[in-house]
Amino acid sequence: MPPMYSITRLFANHVIKPLLKNYLAQERTSSYKGITIKVLPGVFHPGFFFSSKYLLQYLLQFPLANKTVLELGAGSGLLSFAAEKNGAFVTATDLSAKAIENLQLNKSMMKSSITILKSDLFAHIPVMQFDFVAINPPYYPKQPVTESEIAWYCGTDFQYFEKLFLGLTNFLHPASKTLMVLSEDCDIIRINLIAAKNHFIMKVVNKKKFLWEWNYLFEIERNDAIDSA
Repeated sequence: MPPMYSITRLFANHVIKPLLKNYLAQERTSSYKGITIKVLPGVFHPGFFFSSKYLLQYLLQFPLANKTVLELGAGSGLLSFAAEKNGAFVTATDLSAKAIENLQLNKSMMKSSITILKSDLFAHIPVMQFDFVAINPPYYPKQPVTESEIAWYCGTDFQYFEKLFLGLTNFLHPASKTLMVLSEDCDIIRINLIAAKNHFIMKVVNKKKFLWEWNYLFEIERNDAIDSA
């Protein structure tokens, strides 16, 4: 029998994604905790994927007033705007030009003050230390071809995670919290190995089952034991 993540992947790719593709071919909206955003065609819709709200719910457990928050791969920006509503100073980034357009649209609509940057992970972010870094990453091992695929595919050799863990240190201080959500529908072992190679450890701090799959919240910390070895 194939591994569970393969079954889930097949179901998502051949059933869910085609249905959503048709529905999301037009501009839609998404509402959560008093925030309503617009979602443009081709941008990851936070209302249809459990991971976005799951990550946001966990982040909102922390006091965010006057804290700095970096959201990598912000998409339409639900997490970023919610963090700002809770008093944070937010930087929202994405590689997709359509996502950046979507973020700017929602920023204008909500009279927000978040900073929006088009960046391939850390490439165009001025070096500073954030109190929180939030990541809902692409994790399927395939090279993205279209802009909409950026939200799903991390590269054939997990290049997204190689760049993530290589650059992360420069944007953290000793008390920073880096939060990442992953589904069992990905190669968590491979991602852990990439983290360890770059002197990070991924600690599961929460898990929740949505329909057919488990989702895991990780806090990513510097592994001082490796650094001192």
